[in-house]
Amino acid sequence: MLKEALRQKIEEHRPRTQKLIKEYGDKVIDEVTIAQTIGGMRGLKCLVTDISYLDPEEGIRYRGYTLPEVFEKLPKPPGAEMPYVEGLFYLLLTGDIPTAKEAEDTFAEFQKRRELPDYVLDVIESFPQGSHPMAIFSSAILALSKESEFNKQYNCGLAKQSYWEPTYDDALNLLAKLPSIGANIYSKLYQDGKRIHPNPDLDLGGNFAHMMGVDKPYDDVSRMYFIIHADHESGNVSAHTGHLVASALSDIYLSTSAMLNGLAGPLHGLANQEVLRWLQDVRKKMDGRVPNETEMKQFVWDTLNSGQVIPGFGHAVLRKTDPRYTVQREFALKHLKDDELFAYVDLLYKVVPDILREQGKAKNPWPNVDSHSGIIQWHYGINNYDFYTVLFGIGRAIGVAANIIWDRALMYPLERPKSLTTAMLETLAGKG
Repeated sequence: MLKEALRQKIEEHRPRTQKLIKEYGDKVIDEVTIAQTIGGMRGLKCLVTDISYLDPEEGIRYRGYTLPEVFEKLPKPPGAEMPYVEGLFYLLLTGDIPTAKEAEDTFAEFQKRRELPDYVLDVIESFPQGSHPMAIFSSAILALSKESEFNKQYNCGLAKQSYWEPTYDDALNLLAKLPSIGANIYSKLYQDGKRIHPNPDLDLGGNFAHMMGVDKPYDDVSRMYFIIHADHESGNVSAHTGHLVASALSDIYLSTSAMLNGLAGPLHGLANQEVLRWLQDVRKKMDGRVPNETEMKQFVWDTLNSGQVIPGFGHAVLRKTDPRYTVQREFALKHLKDDELFAYVDLLYKVVPDILREQGKAKNPWPNVDSHSGIIQWHYGINNYDFYTVLFGIGRAIGVAANIIWDRALMYPLERPKSLTTAMLETLAGKG
């Protein structure tokens, strides 16, 4: 079972953390500049996670595995192109690629925890039409806090080294319900409340597609989308918010709700819809026809020379094409080759990097995950931009939950960095 496999991993790992603190706690690993202090701590090495690492050359690694390796090695549901999302969760928790049986056992664990309490459906229905889906999503998860096994056991007196166990149960209980919450929000806002009940025989990705009312291969789109968005180190807004709130021993529901509130910001989770909006604007300017490479190059240069950017290109850390983009591109080449919007994305992929290199302003001229994900959702009829961040949030919750379980297992303390005043920084600058 997953929980017992995780227990063994925790017992093996705890001495490593304890030794680092006890024997090497004074070792300096980074320095802080005034620019980092004022500039949002960008690049400052001050967080720990073993769940994922953003490699500048290889992109996101889950437990050391690149995305191509993850998609190749994880077991797949019968007849599916994409792996079990439940198998990814097994990998994130244990660091091991699950066997087919282990992935199926984890699927079974999720399966028995899916049912939504009626009061959560009431919360979703209580929101007025026109509400942002992320506000509903966050609130529905908050409502589930009353189910927290961690809170019950903590209030009865729980040993610190055991905090991770009810947190594990809370995490599985929440993650199993997220597809239903998301699909019910979609139904309320965009389908006149016409709900599709879950299919108990389907895995997480397949069941979400079923409840959304979208035929195959949207089940594989869902699996792919949740996997590529599952984690991205622990310093981005959503991941760090989840860590930070959980460090106060807030339960997984409170922590995940807070994480989603950060994800909902336009500088974080909304980029994919901005790219899609821009692509559709490009199509209008081209009178609905796909231009040739020469025409697209001219359009890109005109855009840049007017002071605008090409959305969906560049990344703060990566120095190559985002592998999350590549996974989606390979899927699109197979399933969307006649899609007009994909033709634009494909053409931009061919012309933009060389232009950005020639312009010389971009550190990374390659496309990122957001330049592709919106057009796949649009192709399969999910054409309500505001909902895209809910899809992102379902995926991101997987990695955040895995991190919080491990934070509790290793007994990490409350986060509490120290602040300085502007006057103090000016004094430090004067001493330089």
